[in-house]
Amino acid sequence: MTKDDQMGFEILLSARAAPLEAMLRRLLDARTLSGEIARPERLMAAMRHGVLNGGKRLRPFLVVESAALFSADGVAALRVAAALECVHCYSLIHDDLPAMDDDDLRRGQPTVHKAFDDATAILAGDALLTLAFDILADEATVLPAERRAALVLALARAAGAGGMVGGQMLDLEAERIRPDEAGIIRLQAMKTGALIRFACEAGAIIAGASQEDRERLAEFGSAIGLAFQLADDLLDLTADAHQMGKATGKDAAAGKATLVALHGAGWARSQLNGLVDQAHVLLEPYGEQAVLLKEAAKFVANRNS
Repeated sequence: MTKDDQMGFEILLSARAAPLEAMLRRLLDARTLSGEIARPERLMAAMRHGVLNGGKRLRPFLVVESAALFSADGVAALRVAAALECVHCYSLIHDDLPAMDDDDLRRGQPTVHKAFDDATAILAGDALLTLAFDILADEATVLPAERRAALVLALARAAGAGGMVGGQMLDLEAERIRPDEAGIIRLQAMKTGALIRFACEAGAIIAGASQEDRERLAEFGSAIGLAFQLADDLLDLTADAHQMGKATGKDAAAGKATLVALHGAGWARSQLNGLVDQAHVLLEPYGEQAVLLKEAAKFVANRNS
């Protein structure tokens, strides 16, 4: 993917993010929902700071585009995308805390615990995680009840102890117990890959597609999830903080094991090319409808921030 192609895809991502941003603003406003008592102003401000601060919105894009493969309901897909983004942003808020990665900068802005305080950041993350499942379960996500339940279950599994949170635990342990290659792959498949896998699989769930389609899109998500992490590890070594919008070089400083550290940058770039090819083969049955998802795979592997 050329630099111009990268820029073109980033412009597309930005355009596609606009309706998501509008939905997230509505979901995070001060109005209480049925069953709620009040929405504290400071808490909501911290939640908005952690969510409405830019970002590529890649995971929501993958939800909407995977649903579009089957001509699924666009509004329902957008709500599922918003739920996933709430989980992703909660994880970033907590990951930035002093007890975790201890970062002061996220997407070029002060992290939530810096803009507010540690306790407020913890609560903002808690509230975003809870809100995600509220969105999926709500009848406003106009899908049959069994599909909403399937989405709740799939996201819970992707985000929890056997998925993202478990991967974060393995990542912390990796600072003192260096994992082997299989351990690094497992860690990354959980910490980074699980939510990306869900994003792609969600489209098939939203559409009520076949189990074969669901498994195929989940496998596609696994491939680009690994590519995302490989590209991230390369950028951690080669990019600067201004380019990334967050601190860089921290993995090497902490002595964390990564596939890039294990095999080198040249090997990683070769692997990225192979993962893109794998992702494209998985999408072949969907023909021209999968063009944007194929472009997303190339973008993930070649991104520069």
